[in-house]
Amino acid sequence: MVVLRKLPGMPGWPAALGLRLPQKFLFLLFLSGLLTLCFGALFLLPDSSRFKRLFLPRRATASASSSSSASSSSASSSSTRDTDLPRSPPAAAEPRHASPAAPRRLREKLRTGARMAGPAARTAPGSRQQVQGSESRAQPASGPPPARQTRAPFRFDYERFRRSLRHPVRGGRPGEDPETRGRRMKIKEMMKFAWDNYKQYALGKNELRPLTKNGHIGNMFGGLRGATVIDALDTLYIMELEEEFQEAKQWVEKSFDLNVNGEASLFEVNIRYIGGLLATYYLTGEEVFKSKALELGEKLLPAFNTPTGIPRGVINLGSGMSWSWGWASAGSSILAEFGTLHLEFLHLSQLSGNPVFAEKVMNIRRVLSRVEKPQGLYPNFLSPVTGSWVQHHVSIGGLGDSFYEYLIKSWLMSDKKDSEAKKMYDDALEAIEKHLVKKSAGGLTYIAEWRGGILDHKMGHLACFSGGMIALGAEHAAEERRQRHMELAAEITSTCHESYTRSDTKLGPEAFRFDAGSEAMATRLSERYYILRPEVVESYMYLWRLTHDPKYRHWGWEVVQALEKHCRVEAGFSGIRDVYTTTPSHDNMQQSFFLAETLKYLYLLFCEDDVLSLEDWVFNTEAHPLPINHTDFKAAAQP
Repeated sequence: MVVLRKLPGMPGWPAALGLRLPQKFLFLLFLSGLLTLCFGALFLLPDSSRFKRLFLPRRATASASSSSSASSSSASSSSTRDTDLPRSPPAAAEPRHASPAAPRRLREKLRTGARMAGPAARTAPGSRQQVQGSESRAQPASGPPPARQTRAPFRFDYERFRRSLRHPVRGGRPGEDPETRGRRMKIKEMMKFAWDNYKQYALGKNELRPLTKNGHIGNMFGGLRGATVIDALDTLYIMELEEEFQEAKQWVEKSFDLNVNGEASLFEVNIRYIGGLLATYYLTGEEVFKSKALELGEKLLPAFNTPTGIPRGVINLGSGMSWSWGWASAGSSILAEFGTLHLEFLHLSQLSGNPVFAEKVMNIRRVLSRVEKPQGLYPNFLSPVTGSWVQHHVSIGGLGDSFYEYLIKSWLMSDKKDSEAKKMYDDALEAIEKHLVKKSAGGLTYIAEWRGGILDHKMGHLACFSGGMIALGAEHAAEERRQRHMELAAEITSTCHESYTRSDTKLGPEAFRFDAGSEAMATRLSERYYILRPEVVESYMYLWRLTHDPKYRHWGWEVVQALEKHCRVEAGFSGIRDVYTTTPSHDNMQQSFFLAETLKYLYLLFCEDDVLSLEDWVFNTEAHPLPINHTDFKAAAQP
């Protein structure tokens, strides 16, 4: 309580104002409140306020500011998590799965973050580093200030990486027979023909329309252009098409714009663009490919801003907003999409020195490790909000396929150190063998689909990659499993070959069934098309390298002849609408993955084993080669 004393010879000043007793109490109450407000306001002034420093010690000022800042930062972060909004965006074809817009690949049928944490994020308001720094700055000077320590930029040691490779990238090719070389040169000519027509009629567009001789952009890449350029880069390099490679490189340097604003498939942008850029950097050492890959990787990070960290399938590359595919059950994410990021994101962390990419995909693995697997199987739809399965549909083809592929390849890429990935693969394959692998009345082995315990006896073209995957895993399996898995891989690959030989064009349909007296043939009109897919020749390549059985090269050459006869047109290669007629109509689309995968796998089938050796490289699901981590290529921070 404030007490006002009278001075000698003067009345009390409230009395002098003619205030009565009740008014005096009100006046004193007002005055007390005013004084309290004035002094309290000092604590709300910014650190830099000179007036504030007149009244408060500097240490107290710094501590109060840091505490307030930390509280604000924490509240902001909590708000973002609670509302599940993406962070601020970074500055600056058709999917393979099988659904109206769906993933190996949400791609064709559908085969279909914020900016990565940088120095600003590491010293964000409220961080321990900043609070300590504020207190330090508030200390009275007791000598010359300490020298400011700056962290040198991270550098990836590319030369050390190249020395770690056990084989030349393009191989040695000693003493090969003339027939093998002639067939390889034919495939090289097909690649040059496909590229030259794309360059002439569609350069900068995503894909070539060879019948109408124009380009196709599509809405799958969020405004990004040049999907065929990025997909073709490493194939052009491996085939020693030097002039064509320089044309593609020049387009990337001068015309590849990442400042776009559109809706993109997280999956497709990762496997095609980031995969293609990473592979070409590792093959050539050209910095432009690394920098573009890292910048694009940052733009994908906001898709992971969900309660579980499971990313949503669609992201706006400009705003950072993300959402699930409209056709996906109950807003779910797709197993083959969020499960097909691991290889690329580990390499993004390795090249940038920023762990955020690796942390994102390792969190996905933790979620999948915790969730219950029905019968040991992984269903295709998972809620990014709850982390629970949305429905029990299991497929080794579209919607599920490349998840399993990336498990075994993650183990191989780690130089066989990622034991968790290997166990997940082994357990999944055991469940697949038990519940999905079947043999037809005619003796053909296939992998059925599983819908809540009910089998659908069909196999998609996309599932034909599994022969190569199982063979690759068998090569490194325990002895009791190795022979059984190699036999299973060979049987599945033989079944996929049958789907080709039983068609009039000697090309395989989109899906084939084992019911109603039909085996390895499409029984529905909607499944009779072929869109230049690679999965069958992919398995031929792996089986050839692991067994050297000449039948795989023979089968691959049959595919080359069929492509030349039925898919080659005046201005490129086109898919066909019906494999069961010798005069098929064309779909007017030269898919970018035809250059990335189909022609690359055919070329490697007729190369020596040291060309992109499996001892040095794993292929992502778009056939972009990524190196096995034989050693630590990081040159930490360089002075």
